[in-house]
This record gives sequence, structure tokens and C-alpha cells, in this order.
Amino acid sequence: MTVSMRSRYDVVVVGGGHNGLTAAAYAARGGRSVLLLERADHVGGAAVSARPFAGTDARLSRYSYLVSLLPRQVIEELGLPITLKRRRWSSYTPVGDGGLLVDSQDDAATRASFHRLTGSDADFEAWARFYAMTAEVARRLAPTLTEPLLPRSAVRDLVVDGVGEEAWRALFEEPLGEVLRRTFADDVVRGIAATDGLIGTFADLDEPSLRQNRCFLYHVIGNGTGDWDVPVGGMGAVSGALRDAALAAGATIVTSATVTAVDPGGPGASGAEVTWTDGDGRTRGVTAGHVLAGCAPAELDRLLGGHAPASADHPEGAQLKVNMLLTRLPRLRDDVDPVAAFSGTLHVHESLSQLQAAHAQAAAGHIPDLPPSEIYCHTLTDRTILGPALAGTDAQTITLFGLHMPARLFRADPDGARDQALRATLASLDSVLAEPIEDLLALDADGAPCLEVRTPVDLEGDVGLPGGHIFHRDLAWPFAESGDGSGGGSGDGAGGAAAAGSEAVRWGVATDHPRVLLAGAGARRGGGVSGIPGRAAAMAALSG
Repeated sequence: MTVSMRSRYDVVVVGGGHNGLTAAAYAARGGRSVLLLERADHVGGAAVSARPFAGTDARLSRYSYLVSLLPRQVIEELGLPITLKRRRWSSYTPVGDGGLLVDSQDDAATRASFHRLTGSDADFEAWARFYAMTAEVARRLAPTLTEPLLPRSAVRDLVVDGVGEEAWRALFEEPLGEVLRRTFADDVVRGIAATDGLIGTFADLDEPSLRQNRCFLYHVIGNGTGDWDVPVGGMGAVSGALRDAALAAGATIVTSATVTAVDPGGPGASGAEVTWTDGDGRTRGVTAGHVLAGCAPAELDRLLGGHAPASADHPEGAQLKVNMLLTRLPRLRDDVDPVAAFSGTLHVHESLSQLQAAHAQAAAGHIPDLPPSEIYCHTLTDRTILGPALAGTDAQTITLFGLHMPARLFRADPDGARDQALRATLASLDSVLAEPIEDLLALDADGAPCLEVRTPVDLEGDVGLPGGHIFHRDLAWPFAESGDGSGGGSGDGAGGAAAAGSEAVRWGVATDHPRVLLAGAGARRGGGVSGIPGRAAAMAALSG
């Protein structure tokens, strides 16, 4: 289909992931002419649903899979017809022939499970105190995510005045590992809490950089509760609703458009220039009042004519994503109800010491002997992603997210390392089950097992994530910090300081160029399926 385009747009959005779509929707609703360019033949980026198994009617959330950080404010402002379902059980962690089940609706049952594992009530009571503290921090901090950035001092006052000095130190100043060792006596309990600091983040829990703390914070503050919800219809329902909102507001969306360059324009220029190659191989160009970059900062640097960052500074993802379709849920060695165990997050070999050991092996260049991972089953909460024939059976989808699998492990031999990592991860999972997971894999129309595995290197090619980093780069604190322009987490060229007092700085989306704004996960307050940086970039553009 031929799309009629102007020679100039008020806003050109580079990248049609969920943040780019959010930015386009808000900018168009604000009365701006908007063009969105996406290199794939579809929008959604990593927030998509797909049928990865031949002849099998199961639409899996292929990459991102749960929602916590998407503010209710964004859903309401854009009128998004999406439904998010709360999960009854928070987590289950197999330990030997038993395990720890955290039931978010039954404190007595959770207390009993803690007592069986640890032999006392002490860690349950510490758990209740710790998460009451994070919940209050979330309640106070979440509303600030859709407003202009507060300075660090103001966020500190919010936390200290409402929750206490200890909460500020624990979350913002002391390494997470140190905090968890002090808070909990049991190594498994420590590890369950620690995993929220390691999702998509390759870090030692004791790192002085506190990147693990920043990751942890974003995982516990979403919508003021920290709950991770299931998108009904799969993640594609979220990006689809955002696409429809952008189109309804008047935005033009062009797919199969590979952006090749962004010229930010100097002080006397009429605007920025964006060049792309269309699906027929033709070079196209357009002038933009603002460019909102939904792509990663490293990619934006390249489009602006910069050089690739040194390997030490290049973003690096650290996860193994495995999608599976099973004929039924596997049996566990514990007598726990498999529905309860798999509805929430099932932790595999994620005690604190196991997490640290796996990190050390990966940092030394080796696939961990006992890879830690976490698993959940979408179809126990929402069976709409299955076709009618499958939905009437015991079939279940399984999402496995493996930790401490950095991109460096897969560079030299992507296929061989992928196979090795998968074998080690499945063996790790099998060790906590009463039967091998492979025996339960459904078969696709070609007779192949319904299993798909993606490494960080695969994600780099599939979705354009530098190094396969699901947050585009290390997460930043959700407040303004002096000296960095508040444009992102790593202070690179795409996220450096802009003119003092500009709207871009206020919203945490500044680059070195006033017409070019960050609108993706690499902006300050980016990461996760949230739409927050896309909305922030649009707010800055509408105010500028």
C-alpha cells in the first residue's frame, strides 16, 4: 500500500516499539503532524505476540511478556482497550523435595510455607516488613514517573519523610546484596528478592555501581504496587492498542522503513532531516521539527554519524528467553499444586549464592553450570492466546527467562553457544521437576518440538536491541542528577546534556541536539513495557 507523505512533519518517530507508538499517539493527539518509521514489517518491537510454532495456534508474547510499569494514567489518557490480570500467586521456589510458595492472598499459607523452609517465622516477618517498605516507596514514587523529573534531593525527601532513612539507604545507597544479607537469614529467601535486581541486568549483587539496585527499584514500583500483571491477549494486544491510538489520532505509520541517518540540523536549519530506505530499496527523506528516537541510544548515535562505542561501553543484555508449548503442566517434586507453582514466578536455582556463582562463571566467559531462571505460564491466567482447539485441552504455554547469559558468551559461536546454554538451562529446570520438561513439549505441524530459544545476540538481530539489552542500556535512577543532563543512564552522546532548563532535560529525554529526543527505554525512567519515556518525549516536544 502506498502511503501519501508530506515533505515535513512536526514530529518524526524513529522506531515503532511500544514507546515509539506511545510517543506518536501523544504527539498526534497534541495536534502535531506525526510520521513513525519502523524497519520491520510490523510495529510493536519487543512487545509483540507471534505464532512461532508451525501450524500451531498459540500466540505467545515472544519477547516481553508481563506488564507492571505501564501507568494507568497512560491507559486512561489514550483510551487503550487493554485488560491486565493480577496473578494470585507471587512465586514458587523449589528446594529439594519441598519449596517456598508465596501466596499474595493468603498470609497464613505464606507464613506456613516460610516456616517449613526455614524452620521459623523470622524470615516471613522480615519479608513482610521489607515489602511493606518497598510498597510505601512505590506508592510515593510511582506518581512522579509521569511528571517532569524531580531532583534527587526531592525524591530523597519523599522517601525519607514517608518511609524513613533506612528505606532510602537500602534502595538507593547500599548494594542490594548487602541489604538482603542483613534483612534475611535464609539464602533462598535472599535470592528470591534478589532476582528483581537482575532481570535484564548483568550484575554482581554487591556491585558499587548499584545497577542492581536501579533494576530492583523499577521492578517494585510499577503503578504504586509493583505487581506484574498478565496482558489479556498477549503482549501484542498492548502494542496493537497503542498502534490504533496513534492512527486514530492522525499519525502516519510506515513499516519496512529502515532509517539510515538523522541530521539534527544546526541553529539556522529549518529542522532535522531523517533519511530511510523503504521496502523497495528506495532512499527517502523528510524534514522534522522534532525527532523522537524510540530506538536505543547506541543506535541513535550511529544514525547521528557517531562511531560505535568501545566494547566496554556497549550495552550488553544477559538473558536467555525460551518459549515453550506443553501438552500439560509438569509434575513437581513437592506436593504443591502445579497451577499455583506456575501461575506466578517459578524460581529455578535462584538462591543468592547460586545467583552469585552463576554471575562469576558468566563474567569469566563460561555458560553457568547451573543456570538460574524464572518461569511463568501465561495460559493459566489467560487462555485467549490459544486457538479454540488448543484452549479445550490441557496445553499450556511456558515462558522461561534465564539470568546471567551475557551477549559475550554467544559472540564467537552463536549457534553452538545457544545450544549449550539451552541444554544447561533445561537440565537445571529438570533438576527441580519430577519429570523431564522435554517429554511434555507439544509438536508442531512438522513434528518438531514447540520450543524457541533466543539469546541476547538473537535479540540484537531480531528487534534491534544493542547487545540484546532489553532496557537498551543500564537503567537510570528515576530522578534528575546534576551534571548528566538527565538524558539517560550512561551519559553517552545520545543522552548527554542539552540546554539548561529545556523541556527535554525536565522530562529526562535530552540529547546533545535540541531537536532530537530520546523516546525509548534508554531515556531516564525507561525500561520495561511502560510507555513512560515515549510519553515524556511527546510532552517535551509538545512544550518545546
